[in-house]
Amino acid sequence: MRATIGPILALLLGVFLLIAGHGIQLTLIPLRAAVDDWTPFAIGLVGSAYFVGLVLGCLAAPHVILRSGHIRAFAAFVAMAAVITLAQFLWVAVVPWAVFRFVMGICFAGLYMVVESWLNDQATNTTRGHIMSAYVVVSFAAITAGQFAVSLASPTEVLLFAMATMLITVAVIPVVLTKAAQPAPLTLVRFRPKALYRASPVGIVGVTMIGVTSGAFWSFAVVYALGTGMDNREAAVFTGLATVGGALAQWPVGRLSDFVDRRLVLIGLLLGAVVTGLLLALLPVSDAVRLLLVFLFGAMTMPTYAVAAAHAYDHAAREDYVETAAGVLLATGIGSIVGPFVAAVLIEATKPEVLFIFTAAAQGALALFVLGRLWVRASPRADEKTGFDLAATSPTGALIPPETLDPADNNVIVPDQAGSGRETGR
Repeated sequence: MRATIGPILALLLGVFLLIAGHGIQLTLIPLRAAVDDWTPFAIGLVGSAYFVGLVLGCLAAPHVILRSGHIRAFAAFVAMAAVITLAQFLWVAVVPWAVFRFVMGICFAGLYMVVESWLNDQATNTTRGHIMSAYVVVSFAAITAGQFAVSLASPTEVLLFAMATMLITVAVIPVVLTKAAQPAPLTLVRFRPKALYRASPVGIVGVTMIGVTSGAFWSFAVVYALGTGMDNREAAVFTGLATVGGALAQWPVGRLSDFVDRRLVLIGLLLGAVVTGLLLALLPVSDAVRLLLVFLFGAMTMPTYAVAAAHAYDHAAREDYVETAAGVLLATGIGSIVGPFVAAVLIEATKPEVLFIFTAAAQGALALFVLGRLWVRASPRADEKTGFDLAATSPTGALIPPETLDPADNNVIVPDQAGSGRETGR
């Protein structure tokens, strides 16, 4: 294990710092907006703007990296993300924040591409599972640490914005100074939704609807928490516990789906999420019970993406894995754009508790769709499944297909062959 992780330790340290800074903002941005009494529509607009940037970044960032090289592109994305993080404190208004979050989404799409292609390059057939699993574990730990860090200070103070800025900025140091070899070829996105739907209706519809619910949850979870009487610190813990629950459930749920029809596992998770969501929305429970319920909600909700993505890979030809990875990511991003807007309209017309009624309705509808597909298509045999891959089916590692990238693949462009992506300082 030491021989496997040692060469990428610097990269993993950079990942931890980068995503910890991102994790702070994931809770801090909607929390600050709620404390300043922004309307739900304004909060939803800012939440959706990040995912718009993320989707467009997946399309544009590969060309930036090919033009400038991995190291320089990474440094540029980090610099822009750090500036925007601090600017969010200096200019607190709806339109500037929507622009800031849009650009932040583009930056993080590029940052994920650089890091994940670099890690993929370091992996062999025997070490890939350890390397990519370590990356996902570090990412979950970092985002959880960042969310809990929001409880250390008031969202109206500069401290949390400064912490996020410093973490993102320092993340460039271990990456730029690493001795790791030149990153792997870049994956250029080719998104064909009709082809993806024909191959796996449950996969593509599933990740889209999961994007709808996750986008709504991350945009309005703190609004719900504050609306139930929690203070700022408790609201930060509320969102952090959802991440903890989801992180702990990813691997066991994924492995279970290797032995059981993944659609049955997905239906079970969705129904569990419906129940916990309705309990959060409708029952007058104590704060302690509410924290327990959101932990269970995260444990039921977050692994649904992993199971739906794994199902998509089950029905994709090996030569289509790269396209499937890109399509799953973009479909989730599109859903995450829609979710905050719909939730905003409902919350503005009613009350914050309707957030979990909305997620329950979306998850229930998806469960019915998956149930209907059980009668249309038989489950693949165990030997036909790809085998659960934590890296390829994690929302954090969604840019990584479940196999080593092949330079002969039509979706892959080798930087040196592109004529402009040569690295310096090798």
